[in-house]
Amino acid sequence: MSKKESDLVQKVETTGYEWDGIKELNNPLPRWWLYVFYSTIIFAVCYAIYYPSIPLIKGYTEGFSGYSSREELEHEMAEVQSSHATILELIKTMDVSDIQSDPKLARFATAGGASNFKVYCSQCHGSGAQGGVGYPNLSDDDWLWGGSIKQIETTIRHGIRYEADEDTRFSEMPAFGRDQILSKEQIIAVANYVSSLSGLEHEDSLIDLGAMVFAENCSGCHGDDGQGINEVGAPNLADTLWLYDNSKKAIISQIINPQHGVMPAWDDRLGDIIVKELALYVHGLGGGE
Repeated sequence: MSKKESDLVQKVETTGYEWDGIKELNNPLPRWWLYVFYSTIIFAVCYAIYYPSIPLIKGYTEGFSGYSSREELEHEMAEVQSSHATILELIKTMDVSDIQSDPKLARFATAGGASNFKVYCSQCHGSGAQGGVGYPNLSDDDWLWGGSIKQIETTIRHGIRYEADEDTRFSEMPAFGRDQILSKEQIIAVANYVSSLSGLEHEDSLIDLGAMVFAENCSGCHGDDGQGINEVGAPNLADTLWLYDNSKKAIISQIINPQHGVMPAWDDRLGDIIVKELALYVHGLGGGE
């Protein structure tokens, strides 16, 4: 056993242990330290009594304060929703063009549109709205159905080729090859002509025949100059932007048996407010007319 004894120099009792001739003094704690220590104990007890703190089998001690962080959060959320209610009601009742003209409303709605775009639209159009093969780039100025704020709203609201919506945007390019509307030679010729419109590689010897086939079968939708017509959803064939692919093989394939993408109608799914918010966000990406 250790033997406690007093240090001859300090006149303080030791702990009774010795290491290599070194003895540990058993000095008492400073009085101020003890006061602080006891104060923290008292504070902890008072805190546990005043605030909810002790878990029970069912529930917890509610404390004298009646404070609840959950209730505080619910109250704060209710305040936020209440403050937004007036703005949301304005967005719901106002025309999207009028919302765009109001800087405060436009900022609020565009921020909401950015958030909703990530949830509902980014899966197809990408997080940056730059699209992909078969999915339009929404950040450029190449629009199938028009890029005005109203046209974008209509497209989002009613979708494209979405049969469940009576007002959906609808266009359908004929299957010129599958239905034997054009011969193989005519298809190859018009594919070369279409390639020439956007400066792609083509055979000059087929341009005259291709131009004639285009004028007789394609200009009604794509226009005499091939720059497309928004009213019928016909793409611009004279620029460098392609929904699917700009290779000769892909162009011929689209003429023979065209692909027709489908976009859902979002009006019933999301409601008027979110549709308008999305329209404002998409229009503001940089390509809006």
